[in-house]
Amino acid sequence: MQMSNRISAFQCSPIRRLVPYAREAAEKGIHVIHLNIGQPDIKTPKEALEAIHNYGEDIIEYGRSEGEVELRRGLVKYYKKYGITVDEDDIMITTGGSEAIQFIFMTLCDPYDEFIIPEPYYTNVATFANIAMVTLRPVTSSPDDNFALPSIEEFEKRINKKTMGILLCSPNNPTGHVYTRGELKALLELCKKHDIFLVVDEVYREFCYDGKTFTSILSFPEYSDRIICIDSFSKRFSMCGARVGAIVTHNREVLDSALKLAQARLCPPAVEQVAATAALTAPDEYVENVRAEYEHRRNVLISSMQKIPGVRCSLPKGAFYFVADLPVDDAEKFDIFMLRDFSYQGCTVMFAPADGFYVTPGLGHTEARFAYVLNEKELLMAAKCLEEGLKVYRRDVMGIKE
Repeated sequence: MQMSNRISAFQCSPIRRLVPYAREAAEKGIHVIHLNIGQPDIKTPKEALEAIHNYGEDIIEYGRSEGEVELRRGLVKYYKKYGITVDEDDIMITTGGSEAIQFIFMTLCDPYDEFIIPEPYYTNVATFANIAMVTLRPVTSSPDDNFALPSIEEFEKRINKKTMGILLCSPNNPTGHVYTRGELKALLELCKKHDIFLVVDEVYREFCYDGKTFTSILSFPEYSDRIICIDSFSKRFSMCGARVGAIVTHNREVLDSALKLAQARLCPPAVEQVAATAALTAPDEYVENVRAEYEHRRNVLISSMQKIPGVRCSLPKGAFYFVADLPVDDAEKFDIFMLRDFSYQGCTVMFAPADGFYVTPGLGHTEARFAYVLNEKELLMAAKCLEEGLKVYRRDVMGIKE
């Protein structure tokens, strides 16, 4: 039987599509070091886990479509710590940040409307856009300047009558770039000029390194009618499986319209909202310690990979990813080789081929995204596996004699 043209046009996630090879490797007894996905090994705050263990309701009932009041009030207090003023009615709880992005596309756009996005970008955005029949217009950033924001002129060239907004992620997944206050202000001026929205995914806001200062898009109240923030508990509190996110905006029409979608899916996860509410009560030291640990892990993996001949790494200033250019003919072929045909001391490594993080065909063919979410021992072994694997792949597959 034939599937729909719609689903046939979707791509499989480059983060997960090679998982069958990883499972086969594991069945052979090989330890696969997973740097393909942003699943930290850091423990979830005990406050969140205790809230789940102590959940005492006799029935897990439907909740509010916009999210429970206690959680939204907790987020109001959380944002206040960052000098951001919102109230509970400015917040809609979603089933992860992913649903928030999908809701925004379907709320702001008609079929074949457009959103501008810097590439490389979080790959699953392509699926959310396809579901909403939205066209992504890329502005390409370069590893030569650490994937900094392309010029405003490049953004403006892509604006037309179908453009509904610009979508950013800061700190960025997959590049680790942190957009400056000046860059955000320039984009907001552009959005005001053309009467479009600026949507910013801020799920990694706590994770900035080397003294880099994070600027929230919510800190520009003078542009509040066109600002939408995407947030999530997944990374900040190591709660990826809880699937609790949020849309935050002062634009009432946006939230009232998105509520129609929220009502159709009934409500966000109930027990997980209890856990998220409790996570917000974790001491500030929890997040600061996690941030410091990720900065250390970044330094460990980057410094190790920079020593591998032919590997070129960008230096991330935030989040817990970076993009590396590998000395191979095809990053996905090399990834499969590492999982199917190679091991070093009983270990191998899995990463995410980066071509799926670009809209523009042909880009990212030899690049890969790495997530430094594991402990130092695992990261050091991963780098060694890559070094040894590259030697064998280049010799036996590419036929290069060094």
